[in-house]
Amino acid sequence: MHRPDLDALIEMARAHAHAEARGDLAGTLATLDPEPVYELLPMGVTLSGSAFARSYYERFFAECMPQFVGYELRNEWVMDDGLGQEYRIDVAAHDGTRRHDILGILTFGEHGLLSGERLYASDELLRFLFGPLLTPPSPGVR
Repeated sequence: MHRPDLDALIEMARAHAHAEARGDLAGTLATLDPEPVYELLPMGVTLSGSAFARSYYERFFAECMPQFVGYELRNEWVMDDGLGQEYRIDVAAHDGTRRHDILGILTFGEHGLLSGERLYASDELLRFLFGPLLTPPSPGVR
């Protein structure tokens, strides 16, 4: 991959992360290939498609983000096929604040967009983030 192409993909991945942080649904979706794929690891679940992505981000912005009481980007690195980001997320819970760690790889797609994400986190955090979208027969669940 030519360096200008890689630089543009890195900027697209960062634009995606910034749009997510702002709660910008249109901006987040605009960074994605038409059929993005989300791999939830080590849970072993794959979710895909534009309908899934829209449902996920609508839920994420409305139900998950309001429970975040803090987050920190701890590390970031560039790979040939994506931008890796490590976050600490603090979530309000009935028994106090819960700290979660998540490693996300924003995968580079075609035409300068993202093909999806590979997320490494605890099952507890992934269930919180994806909730009812994990239960078949939601579109795009494998």
